[in-house]
Amino acid sequence: MVGYDPRAEEGSLSSTQVAVAGSVSGLLTRVLINPLDVIKIRFQLQIERLSLLEPAAKYHGILQATSTIFREEGLRAFWKGHVPAQLLSISYGAVQFVSFEFLTKFVHNAMMYDSRNPFMHFVCGGLAACSATVTVQPLDTLRTRFVAQGEPKVYRSLWHAVATMYRKEGSLSFYRGLTPTLLAVFPYAGLQFAFYNIFHRISEWAMTPGCTGKGNVENLVCGSCAGVISKTVTYPFDLLKKRLQVEGFEQARTAFGQVRTYNGFLDCAYQVARAEGLTGFFKGLSPSVLKAAASTGFSFFWYELFCDILGSHKQDRIRMLATSE
Repeated sequence: MVGYDPRAEEGSLSSTQVAVAGSVSGLLTRVLINPLDVIKIRFQLQIERLSLLEPAAKYHGILQATSTIFREEGLRAFWKGHVPAQLLSISYGAVQFVSFEFLTKFVHNAMMYDSRNPFMHFVCGGLAACSATVTVQPLDTLRTRFVAQGEPKVYRSLWHAVATMYRKEGSLSFYRGLTPTLLAVFPYAGLQFAFYNIFHRISEWAMTPGCTGKGNVENLVCGSCAGVISKTVTYPFDLLKKRLQVEGFEQARTAFGQVRTYNGFLDCAYQVARAEGLTGFFKGLSPSVLKAAASTGFSFFWYELFCDILGSHKQDRIRMLATSE
């Protein structure tokens, strides 16, 4: 299971190995879940209600949105913003898991707390995610803008987007939406790690006597359940973040319906509540929950799988060195 385990100190991985496992996990997971992310972001940025009863709404539901995007923009549209998103996932996975392993080890050795406790996983997971978020926020903003733009495209490439944003909006534009992101990411990631820990404990308790190993399927299921719970609880912050990230980008959004400007985080929350109601904070929740189940499940699945592979390789090398001596 993820996190520092004093019982496995001899076979523990180095920070470099953890970073590799986290990066590969992020890369493979991103390829699989990017289409759901595109639909989710389109829903979040739509001012009109997500309903067939709203004639001005471009998107009404997951299937209708999928069909519309495919018909109007082609299959490649589901991987819009994939380059910055992939850079984001690789970097985020590395920083998050390295930070989490370091923090759980620090908690155990320096503070004498049980590093396997679900509450400790909540705190360490939240802090690890915050450090990763600050690192990759510019990439997340770029990814959101690429997904949000219609035709004709405002940004022709990643470097064109970077140069245009820096010239027209300044360096701080890359960190738009950081406040709601940090407010959301701490409980979101903390709940992910905590519930992943809890579900693993439940599965161990319920495991048939004599059954060996938890297995990769269990990691996938535990991660998926943890992702659904954590995403549902913290979803409004994610919506506000996306709204703020496209500030100054309104001209590229006109093909998708109404556009609106916000004067910071609180004003954004107030305008969403006033104009769209409480349900406005949960626009795009359905694809987001599907994405969270897939992304969190596969993230832990791939991470644990590659940690096992790297750990087995390390143990083989230790045994070979011991034999040669």
